[in-house]
Amino acid sequence: MEVHRAYQRIGTLAARYDGMMTASTVVGRLALRLFGGFDEQTYPKYKKLAFAGIPADFSGRLLEIPVGTGALSLPIYCSLPQAEIVCMDYSQNMLQIAEDRAISMGLSNLRFNHGDVSNLLDMDESYDAVLSINGLHAFPNKISALRETQRVLKAGGIFTGCAYIKGENKLTDLFVRTFCSHRGYFTPPFDTKYSFEKRLRTLYRDVKLETVGSFVCFRCKK
Repeated sequence: MEVHRAYQRIGTLAARYDGMMTASTVVGRLALRLFGGFDEQTYPKYKKLAFAGIPADFSGRLLEIPVGTGALSLPIYCSLPQAEIVCMDYSQNMLQIAEDRAISMGLSNLRFNHGDVSNLLDMDESYDAVLSINGLHAFPNKISALRETQRVLKAGGIFTGCAYIKGENKLTDLFVRTFCSHRGYFTPPFDTKYSFEKRLRTLYRDVKLETVGSFVCFRCKK
C-alpha cells in the first residue's frame, strides 16, 4: 500500500521529475547531484549508456517498464518508426502524461498499458527487447521483476537500462536511505554492483555493466 501511495505521489510531481530527468532546471540538476552523483559531464554519459542496448535501427517489439513520463525515452522512439513499443507503468498519472506526450510528438507506434512488473500479463518470449530506466531500485519485488522481464524476452533478446546501486557514493547512499526510501520512491534492499551482476548472470548468457555516478547501466542478452 505504501508503494502504491509513493507511485501516486511521484505522479503528482511529474514536472519536477521531468526537470531532473532532463537536467533542464536548477533544482533538477541539484537533485541529480544528490540522487545519482551526477555532474555536467557524467549525466550525458549516463543517458547515452542507458539506451545503448537499443540498436539505432531497431524494428522489433520493445517493452519499456517503467516509462515514467517518457521524458527520456520518447525522444529516442522518434528515431524508431518501425518498432512496436509497449510503454508500461504502475503510476496511472505518469502513464497518462507519457501518453499525452507521445500524442503531441506524433508517435503512433506506441501503446500505453498500466501494469505491475512483478506480474506481467504477456506470454513468454513476447519481446525482442526490454528497457528499464530507473526502475529496478523502485520495484518492491526485485527478484520477481527480473524473472518476469527475462520471461517475456525472446531468446537472443536484449534487457537493457540503468538502476541505482549502493556503495558507489556515500552522499547518494545517505540521500537514498534518509529520503528516497523513507518516502517510498525507492524500495530496499539495494544491490551493489557485484550482487547485481551476479543476479543478472543467473538469468542471461551475456552481461555487460558500466557504472556512472551511483548508477549502473546494463546490457544483457538472453
